Amino acid sequence: MRRLYKNAVVLEGGDGGYTVLTNGFLGVDGDRIDYLSDKAPAVPYDEERDMAGTMLIPGLVNAHTHTPMTLLRGVGSDLPLQSWLFDTVFRIEDRLTPAMIRAGTELALLEMIAAGTTSFTDMYMEPQETAEAVLACGMKANLCRPVQCFDPTERPEDNYRVRESLALYDRYHNAGNGRVKIDFCVHAEYTCTAPVVKYYADLVRERRGDLHIHLSETKKEHDECVQKYGVTPARWFADLGAFDCTALAAHCVWVTEEDMRLLRERGVSVVHCPSSNMKLGSGFAPVPRMLELGLNVALGTDGAASNNNLNMPEELHLASLLHNGYTGDPTVMPAGVTLRMATLNGARAQGREDTGELRVGKKADFAALSLRGPHMRPCLDPLALAAYSAQGSDVVMTVVDGRILYDHGKFLTMDAQRVYEDADRAVWELYHGKESVR
Repeated sequence: MRRLYKNAVVLEGGDGGYTVLTNGFLGVDGDRIDYLSDKAPAVPYDEERDMAGTMLIPGLVNAHTHTPMTLLRGVGSDLPLQSWLFDTVFRIEDRLTPAMIRAGTELALLEMIAAGTTSFTDMYMEPQETAEAVLACGMKANLCRPVQCFDPTERPEDNYRVRESLALYDRYHNAGNGRVKIDFCVHAEYTCTAPVVKYYADLVRERRGDLHIHLSETKKEHDECVQKYGVTPARWFADLGAFDCTALAAHCVWVTEEDMRLLRERGVSVVHCPSSNMKLGSGFAPVPRMLELGLNVALGTDGAASNNNLNMPEELHLASLLHNGYTGDPTVMPAGVTLRMATLNGARAQGREDTGELRVGKKADFAALSLRGPHMRPCLDPLALAAYSAQGSDVVMTVVDGRILYDHGKFLTMDAQRVYEDADRAVWELYHGKESVR
């Protein structure tokens, strides 16, 4: 089907800058954009949608999250990361079943779709449940099974998480016409041993895969790695071959100048998670310096237990403000830069070169923001509205590969009521017992 979206403010492009079409027309043929202009097309479309009073932006890419953790939303609040993770989160996660993980994932998909996210990068257990949910709902996702090792005597070839990771790749990579991609993952330096990382990195490189890691999220993590190994976490991973493949490093709050130059040299993308880093008291990633060095920096929400939402417009807003504040320079994070972080840079971090911006020939992945709310008027600077004013609740439409997933409050590819009931049941079983909540 060919569909025309007309009379909208359209943010065309992204790489090198945005062009604002104040009364724009965006045409979709199948799964791709085939028309963009401020003039109506000469050739008619099968269907036309009048989008007056909206702004069309590229689909938001949540480049680092843990979707099933919606079931842990609010758990362990007001704790530092190490205590939050080891004393609270891990203990609850040990009780999760595949059915619970599926329920938490689907709740997360509703939340992300309703806030304009078209693609996400996820790190969690039982990722086949997430893969099936994504395939069913129409979103895009890069998924991985995190590899960990807490036994220094364990042989790498005996690590069951490595085997599960490889099996996931063989089964789901590029499923759904490429909507689902499978990455590889080492959870973090402090949750894995050097022999396992080295063994696994070699396997990833052989498959030309992408590696997803947590890196220098806290000062404690960073300093203890230096104490143990005499090198920073970034150098530790690099020396073990983890950056000899395409890599994605989440957080990078405490990276050094040398670390950042190493990441740039190895082509590692960084995912900035401002809400999570602030809630857990981890600090502020040196994003302005990363951008100055030429690193590809994307945005992510992290999980709902450390955020506590999956609202990418909120991450875009925070990333646009907080660095101005701590640097004392209001020019370091222009709106166009942070919007690219939330869209095009995230798509690149996922290895999706065919999306992330509104251009003819790119995949039709976009969201429509309502301009009718009082906080979105007047529309004098659309980029400023997108970065500083827009809320997740302003999203009225989300489109992936030309397919409308969400339209003015209605989920078109998911049964929201059933998802809520499944999530309620999972929460009851996880925290209270066997009986279900109705």
